[in-house]
Amino acid sequence: MNIAETYLGEKVLEQGLRYILHEPEKKLPLILNWAEKIATDPNHKQNIKNLKKVLEDENSNWYKFAQKLLTKTHPKVKERLAVNFFINSSLIGVPKQKQVSKKIGASVPWAILIDPTEKCNLNCLGCWAGDYQKAKELDYETMDRVLSEAEELGIYFIVVSGGEPLVRKKDLIELAEKHKDQVFHIFTNGTLIDEKFVSEMGRLGNIVVALSIEGFEKTTDFRRGEGVFKKVLHAMELMRDSGMVYGFSATYARNNTEELASEEFIDLMIEKGATFGWFFTYIPIGKDVDMEMMATPEQRAYMFERIKHFRQTKPIFLVDFWNDGEASNGCIAGGRRYFHINAAGDVEPCAFVHYSTCNIKNVSLVEALKNPLFKAYQKRQPFDENLRRPCPIIDHPEKLLEMVKESGAESTQLHDDETIDEFAEKMKKYASSWGSIAEKIWYD
Repeated sequence: MNIAETYLGEKVLEQGLRYILHEPEKKLPLILNWAEKIATDPNHKQNIKNLKKVLEDENSNWYKFAQKLLTKTHPKVKERLAVNFFINSSLIGVPKQKQVSKKIGASVPWAILIDPTEKCNLNCLGCWAGDYQKAKELDYETMDRVLSEAEELGIYFIVVSGGEPLVRKKDLIELAEKHKDQVFHIFTNGTLIDEKFVSEMGRLGNIVVALSIEGFEKTTDFRRGEGVFKKVLHAMELMRDSGMVYGFSATYARNNTEELASEEFIDLMIEKGATFGWFFTYIPIGKDVDMEMMATPEQRAYMFERIKHFRQTKPIFLVDFWNDGEASNGCIAGGRRYFHINAAGDVEPCAFVHYSTCNIKNVSLVEALKNPLFKAYQKRQPFDENLRRPCPIIDHPEKLLEMVKESGAESTQLHDDETIDEFAEKMKKYASSWGSIAEKIWYD
């Protein structure tokens, strides 16, 4: 708790945590009042006020969500996440990021996405990372250095992907133990989660996972392999019964949008203990690239409406990264609020943009944040005043083309058989079609 103690004082922190850990369901208003006093960022204060108003209705889905989170979570996990996420990452981290950003002359993001490995025990159809070499790994020392430098900049939210990151389970546990003030949010296929790993999650308290799933059994196994669906549900049940905090990660494509957007699927995730769900739309990069796998513009609009409905009715936190641009003022990539370090060390603006101008093995984190591709991003963000069109990959491919050429970025994929010009050209029709629908959604 070093960072929180430094800013708040040990006794203040202990007093606040007592409210959270002892009969939290009865202390919810006090918890929020405490958080509002700690907050220094005006946006945080307003968000807490809004949350207090929403939670006044004890019959609402959000009140039930808060009650479940506060009463069903393992005590150590509850303690660490209260400090690491709400205090370190947000209430303290964000003001510090803004302060450091002015000092170094570059945007300091809220989160870093890092890949320990390209290796994976599955071979999923259309994997976004499937056209890396599948052999590269980041050494422990490099990851440790990046996390230490991140803490100095006020970054306390570390997202981990791959490959399958739990191939490096031992190293991740060691990193989470050493960097105990940070949240480690691991995206995993779920098949390597066992009782021992769940026990370590409980011991450390600062590991949160999102399990990849494509819908129900037939759809998930079609893309990920036979038997994967059952393994994912088993992993969820292990974590639910142990009081862990976790969620799901789903990619909606042409074949499964309606399934993922169904009441039955969301209810299943809630039953299995998921606290949150991240929705991604299929992006035609990586392995087995197929434009026909993309959700249609009409399906993307349908998902937008369905998630709005679930937010009003279901006790689960849901985010659609392509449709929720309004909440983040557009694209967050390119170091603005997040960026990606792949398993080879290449510093990329986004997990789905496989271009880079530098490698983290050769530069400091501050130097990486100043790279020309990130600067090209940030001077154009947001990419559209219509925040339903936030993405330079699928909504404004001509701007991705501009940024890659302007910065001199090079492809980080194994097979560079498509130029950035060709990619931008093939995305034009989709971008135009979605643009017409997005205009109606935004201005209606």
